[in-house]
Amino acid sequence: MIVKNVKAYYVTRSGPEVKAVDDVSFSIRDGEVFGIVGESGCGKSTLAAVMSLTAGRMLKIKSGEMTLDSHTVALSGPIKVPKDWHGKLVALLPQQSMNSLNPTARMRNFIVDVVRAHHPLMHPDEAVRQARERLEQLALPVRVLDSYPHQLSGGMRQRVVAVISTLLNPKLLIADEPTSALDVSSQRQLIQLIQQLLERGFITRTVYITHDLPMLRNIAHRIAVMYAGKVVEVGTTEEIIEQPTHPYTQALIASTLDLDPQLRGRQIEGISGAPPDLRYPPSGCRFHPRCSRALEICSREEPPILGEEGRLVACWWVQEQSGKGYREVEQ
Repeated sequence: MIVKNVKAYYVTRSGPEVKAVDDVSFSIRDGEVFGIVGESGCGKSTLAAVMSLTAGRMLKIKSGEMTLDSHTVALSGPIKVPKDWHGKLVALLPQQSMNSLNPTARMRNFIVDVVRAHHPLMHPDEAVRQARERLEQLALPVRVLDSYPHQLSGGMRQRVVAVISTLLNPKLLIADEPTSALDVSSQRQLIQLIQQLLERGFITRTVYITHDLPMLRNIAHRIAVMYAGKVVEVGTTEEIIEQPTHPYTQALIASTLDLDPQLRGRQIEGISGAPPDLRYPPSGCRFHPRCSRALEICSREEPPILGEEGRLVACWWVQEQSGKGYREVEQ
């Protein structure tokens, strides 16, 4: 899967647009959990809306395309895609999606409504049968089909929604901070469920969006770090967490609490300053006003993408370092 040159800006009533996602590109491999991490407001959820083809009217997609298996979607302008792409090609598990359940309907009725929205001719009994079979395959209690949402814990509701979102076996599941309202035990169970869905082939690949970098250690194969609408570094989970290269990635890790016993003694350091106003982003590298390693060129010119497939960084300071072996690449 390839996401290329996505620019998505929010329209304001007056004044300039909010450059929430500004020329973002990356690729995702089959069988991979691709993590996207960054501070609040960096554009993660906006990118999720674009990739899931659910962007609202106030979000104007300036450019970009997404290639998923043999399908290519031009994301700019009016997006016209077949109805069955939603849920079958791309599925979204949004923040606090467990609250989207109908409180007056049993889970089986809700599932029938969802499935028949994509397959109108399917008999309700067949939709329930498929849901029951999927729950059994994932070792989840079938009794939830006869339950109302209020009869289930928050963690169970979120897992059931994850199952419903993937009943059509989507090629891509976008999980946008799906554990943000859950306790630690429920977070672990949801992560295990997503891993099961991937291992069993019910989904082909996953984008997992979060601000919780340590959590990605448990689920992601590779990670993209976003800052102010830009992807500033991409690498394997081990590379990003153990050997971060971009000054922002280093600062993000240094400011993060981690339950790893080997790291409990380290000092936590906050990132100075605040993220920029994306109506008026700074020139050059958008992190340079907060960066302790900023060079003179950082405030003038946007840094090139350096590295090679799978390991990328956008930073003038990295380019200046000797012996790094980075080369400029095209996105």
